Amino acid sequence: MGELSGKVAVVTGGAAGIGAATVERFLAEGARVVIADTDRVGGASLANAHGAEAIFQATDVSDPAQVEQLVAAAVDTFGALDIMVNNAGVPGVMHKSFLQDDLADFHHVMGVNLLGVMLGTRNAGRYMAANNGGSIINVSSVGGVMAGGGVMTYRASKAAAIHFTKSAAIELAEYDIRVNCIAPGNIPTSLLATSAAKMPPEAGERFTRGVREAMKADRPLKREGVPGDVAEVALYFGSDRSCYVTGTVLPVDGGTVAGKVLKKRNFSDKTPAAAHSNGERRPV
Repeated sequence: MGELSGKVAVVTGGAAGIGAATVERFLAEGARVVIADTDRVGGASLANAHGAEAIFQATDVSDPAQVEQLVAAAVDTFGALDIMVNNAGVPGVMHKSFLQDDLADFHHVMGVNLLGVMLGTRNAGRYMAANNGGSIINVSSVGGVMAGGGVMTYRASKAAAIHFTKSAAIELAEYDIRVNCIAPGNIPTSLLATSAAKMPPEAGERFTRGVREAMKADRPLKREGVPGDVAEVALYFGSDRSCYVTGTVLPVDGGTVAGKVLKKRNFSDKTPAAAHSNGERRPV
């Protein structure tokens, strides 16, 4: 307990899911936290549950002025900013085929998933560069690591966030600012259901269920992940334990990006060498 004692953190997209789990974990370790989200009700409720140790700041991370105000709110309220978690994200609309994608959500998805990460990194970095460094944690996705079909804009935005993280880590290292990336996968949140929001209800449920089953089949660890699994990695990156770690991308996905799960084969009790009817061994 107390691993983040004395530190001040900002968590975007902090009202629910991975963001809320990260907020709770940071608070449990002694940090004071600014919860940023467009969900005013959820964000304010979470902040109010923790008294003076947390505040809520309504923030659209794709708006440069609002991100600037967010960083200022952390410094004005708590006197510092040590950890910036750029977690806010949107999924994009699912289409049957990329050829049918009208790309109408391109600017919105890129604005939140990429520009929001860049703005959060830049504005937090400006403060940290003048105040003895800090830790910036960008939340991407295994969809940005592994190629695949569907939600192409989402995948592109998450891949871009990963490359940006590595580049920012190189440039900001001279200020003792560490920049790392978490790539969650197979974590039940509202994003998957949101991507199917334009489908008829039954079709949306079938789609969501089918994707979850496909993820399970491809996941070496059969336990499904939870938001708290990602929060633990955010704690590591935000703590002094990772003081010599920067520019990394850490998947939290039950082993999905390691490779496909091989189907188990059934073997007889007899070895191939002993299976010949004449009892002779098969040449090796």
